[in-house]
Amino acid sequence: MHALRLGLAASTAALFLAPAIAAAAPQVVVSIKPIHSLVASIMKGVGEPSLIVEGAASAHTYTLKPSNARALENAELVFWVGPGLEAFLTKPLETLPAKAKIVDLDDVDGLTKLAFREGGAFEAHDHGEHGEGEAHDEHGHDSAEAEHAPEAEPAEEHGHEEHELHGEHEHGGTDMHLWLDPANAKAMAGAIAKHLAAVDPDNAPTYEANARTLEAEIDTLDAEIKTTVAPVLDKPFVVFHDAYQYFEKRYQVRVAGSITVSPETMPGAERLSEMHAKIKELNAACVFAEPQFEPRLIKVVTEGTNAKTGTLDPEGGALTEGPELYGQLMRNLATSMVDCLGQ
Repeated sequence: MHALRLGLAASTAALFLAPAIAAAAPQVVVSIKPIHSLVASIMKGVGEPSLIVEGAASAHTYTLKPSNARALENAELVFWVGPGLEAFLTKPLETLPAKAKIVDLDDVDGLTKLAFREGGAFEAHDHGEHGEGEAHDEHGHDSAEAEHAPEAEPAEEHGHEEHELHGEHEHGGTDMHLWLDPANAKAMAGAIAKHLAAVDPDNAPTYEANARTLEAEIDTLDAEIKTTVAPVLDKPFVVFHDAYQYFEKRYQVRVAGSITVSPETMPGAERLSEMHAKIKELNAACVFAEPQFEPRLIKVVTEGTNAKTGTLDPEGGALTEGPELYGQLMRNLATSMVDCLGQ
């Protein structure tokens, strides 16, 4: 009889708990690792969001998998930066069931937005403050040494080159690497918490408390990075693609140019020649590759120069997904810059 009572009690408890457990973890899907990290931080103690672009893959070149499609079909809430970054998600999101709430984080209030630069060598800037939408849209053309730059082999795997040095970026006007400014990360965190609370009001206090904790952690991170990069602010460097201007504006580091505007479009010989000349002209201290993309181009533009090479990972491709990733990503950018520029 005692065992029967225990069994009935357990069954009754399970009946009462089942709805609570089901409601405790809404089905949340997130596009890329930096945003997933923010969402995971705010969902601590409630559940874990699903991630689409896993491992070292990049949103710039990603193809949706069947498992991703299934996760989206079951989603109650989907967070992405927007069609300017995760273009591969545009059509799949249009076909989702009506129950799914889709949040474009590039539309949240309080963001600082910067326009795409055209790539190549950026005009020297004064490290002053820039308003929303402002970009460096002029370029240095001191290329007397360009004709002596090494020849580049065609990027066969991409099927096309960037023949126009100053063409429009195919994604439109806004640089979508918004998370690389911690102030933008805070704005997105606040919006994420509100949307989670709207679909899961029972856990709203947890989301709100986690968001406050995350925002305080980001403030600490911001101050730490400012201190970390302070010794190398005057040293110019070149990046693989122009993903870093939010970080650049925030911390006043000196990005002199990018090898390509976007990883989907590989640079042609003219771009590589210009960048080789600019690296020599500025005596650029470093040229940074990215783990997801072809490192051969870095060797081409640094040949015969004094520039060292390093790696920057703006999407956290080499990091383990989860709440800690955003802070690790930002710290890694700062320390990688200092490690290379400080040599």
